[in-house]
Amino acid sequence: MPRITAAQALVRFLAAQHVERDGVEQRFFEGCFGIFGHGNVAGIGEALYQHPDLLTYYQARNEQAMVHAAAGFARMKNRLATLACTTSIGPGATNLVTGAALATVNRLPVLLLPGDVFASRRPDPVLQQLEVPSRGDVSVNDSLQPVSRYFDRIERPEQLIPAALSAMRVLVNQAETGAVTLAFPQDVQAEAHDYPDEFLAHRVWHVTRPEPDAGRLADVVALIRSAKRPFIVAGGGVIYSEATDALRAVVDQTGIPVAETQAGKGSLPYDHPASLGAVGVTGTFAANRVAADADVVIGIGTRWSDFTTASKTSFRNPDVRFVNVNVADFDAAKLDGIALVADARVTLERLAAALEGHQVEPEYRERVARLNSEWDEEVTRLYELRHQPLPAQSEVIGAVNDASRPTDVVVCAAGSMPGDLHKLWRTQDPKGYHVEYGYSCMGYEIAGGLGVKLAAPEREVYVMVGDGSYLMLSSEIVTSIQEGLKLTIVLVDNHGYNSIGSLSRSLGTDGFGTQYRYRQNGSLGVDSDDPTTQLLPVDLAANAESLGAKVIRCRTIDELRSGLGAAKGEDATVVLAIEVDRYEGVPGYESWWDVPVAEVSEVDAVKAARAEYERARAST
Repeated sequence: MPRITAAQALVRFLAAQHVERDGVEQRFFEGCFGIFGHGNVAGIGEALYQHPDLLTYYQARNEQAMVHAAAGFARMKNRLATLACTTSIGPGATNLVTGAALATVNRLPVLLLPGDVFASRRPDPVLQQLEVPSRGDVSVNDSLQPVSRYFDRIERPEQLIPAALSAMRVLVNQAETGAVTLAFPQDVQAEAHDYPDEFLAHRVWHVTRPEPDAGRLADVVALIRSAKRPFIVAGGGVIYSEATDALRAVVDQTGIPVAETQAGKGSLPYDHPASLGAVGVTGTFAANRVAADADVVIGIGTRWSDFTTASKTSFRNPDVRFVNVNVADFDAAKLDGIALVADARVTLERLAAALEGHQVEPEYRERVARLNSEWDEEVTRLYELRHQPLPAQSEVIGAVNDASRPTDVVVCAAGSMPGDLHKLWRTQDPKGYHVEYGYSCMGYEIAGGLGVKLAAPEREVYVMVGDGSYLMLSSEIVTSIQEGLKLTIVLVDNHGYNSIGSLSRSLGTDGFGTQYRYRQNGSLGVDSDDPTTQLLPVDLAANAESLGAKVIRCRTIDELRSGLGAAKGEDATVVLAIEVDRYEGVPGYESWWDVPVAEVSEVDAVKAARAEYERARAST
């Protein structure tokens, strides 16, 4: 029973945690990101310093970014491993909030260890302390409560024991996982206690594969056998469960076509004849046409976001029935479907056995294969537009896709790029596509890419980032250089917030406030391709170079292709900067997204957009 500080005990505890699934055991915490301040330097900082062999310390440049990196790492590890993140109290702690929300929305395990004010309250108010006249037990860390799946404040050293065990219970729970916060007062971190040996000992948490209920499974099998146009929507749960082989076996056996959510992209290789690609708002015409007629829709590991369902307009067959396979009963109950609260891989294996001998009609299988081929032709067309004078974003995606190997990873998060990638990226490997679209967080890209590379150093990681996201959070380029974790960053410059500019134009507001321009006549103006428009002279490539990256400036797609080839020979992070045409977008394909338009306005374009919105809503 060693007498050690609470912070030392926590570090030893984290280093001893392991998970096991399918007989494979692995360490759960593979390191700790941290930025030190008075709230954690003498506690967790001292513990990491004293025992660097227990938990590898990674130096971050931004607290939000280190949570993104941990989330990217956890996703790449299929939620079976993660990283801890420690900060001081004050702005360091509140900078965690966005990262915590992203992890929780995406159901990714991340442990947050913000310092806190004194539990003893002896020197209150300390530096950076938030004082609330009506309560004495509040700190800025309380802002993390609504975005954490579990939150606790350790006010005595012995409280660490139940708090740490409860944190682990949530982190390893595939249905309940997300951000977990242990707020750690700075005086408690440094206090000593006699911690039991069993608390610090090697511990294995078993990640089970829940079986589907036999009765409900029988109902689902009967429903599928009776269906004329069954349709599978593969979500992130297929990949986290490592169920892609089981999915392919069902598809090969039955001929049921598959469409994919953002998190589920890669569940089936793009060139499989039953693969229809992305579904919903950012979907392909192949997937959206089949979805519109489907009579049974089997959602596997999806939480049915509005982008997946096209604001509940994708599935237009009046008699459509839903089946939801999910480890989370909350998601399994959506859309009034038959809920199979179970592991994706186990359920698909059971379905394969129960559906033996069953196949869809040949005409349906042939239609799906034809749509797959037609969509691939459309992707080729968009890859090879040869748009002038500036290239289109779809051509940039094509160049990166052609340069990458099947096992390489593309990373993105926000703006117009995720939708284009969802439609156009030709994915062959289940872990080759990493787009954060649950929270669609600008700034995730580079930090998330760092986490991916940390989890899979053998893979090349291509980070696709627009100028808007780059300006929000580019700091972890420095960390990638420090750690020798090479990223290939494709920096696409369209002079502002392109995605919202396009949406604004469709709503009648001319892209107001979305282009990077000087203020003129008291206004930042509207989105315009007028060559006299005075755009801001921002040199993002020079900025990346100042952070330590090798920079390759590209003016054409041919130069980008050459630069991507050259980047493969580099050992450290490379940034390829290219300007694209802001107004040459990838079309929408037979889908709708519910974004309300102002009901009354003095602007004629807004009035027209409202009328179109009402027509679209009435037809859904």
